[in-house]
Amino acid sequence: MSADHWVSWHEPYDDPSSPLSRRLRCVQSVISDWLDRRSPNKTRIVSVCAGQGHDLLDVLSGRADVDGLTARLVELDSVNVQAARERASAVPDGVQLDIVEGDAAHLAAYEDAVPADLVLMCGVFGNISDQDVRRTVGLLPMLCASGATVVWTRHRNEPDLTPSIREWFGQEGFVENAFVAPVDVKWSVGVHVFGAKPVPLDGDAVMFRFL
Repeated sequence: MSADHWVSWHEPYDDPSSPLSRRLRCVQSVISDWLDRRSPNKTRIVSVCAGQGHDLLDVLSGRADVDGLTARLVELDSVNVQAARERASAVPDGVQLDIVEGDAAHLAAYEDAVPADLVLMCGVFGNISDQDVRRTVGLLPMLCASGATVVWTRHRNEPDLTPSIREWFGQEGFVENAFVAPVDVKWSVGVHVFGAKPVPLDGDAVMFRFL
């Protein structure tokens, strides 16, 4: 994909009725719910392939109860990174933000930011091979604290991979909290909670390669 593609990908957000905007609101609702019920010791957030940060930063900017949170957003496209940094100006000062321009597929990008309590994998699984989706799910325990919530998205175009993805999460020690799949659109949002022990980060590991 060209660099311009990953910038223009965000344009449907300008249309509140677009499927991508609806998916964004669903993801933001999940993040808001997590913030509402999180315990005080759950403070670390990681966003993989963060784009312009709409999902996380827009939620944080609208809340007054986010002091003490730390969040690392990793994004490769420099234009998107700049847009995310501008968007971050609306986030309360009590949040420690680290917006990294780098390859989100490399686990080294998350050193000193994990194990995280909330991991966002939005816009990832629909842009990598099925084999890389499986590999990524298998490596997610390296990003997760015990009890961490992972939010992921994936289209349901045929052949629909989401049933397999949900099974793979279960095989890696995750319990499904929610799976949102509206009948009138093809996007879906999954929410899984990590029920096993954290796995030490392998900084040499690579989760995926974008198609």
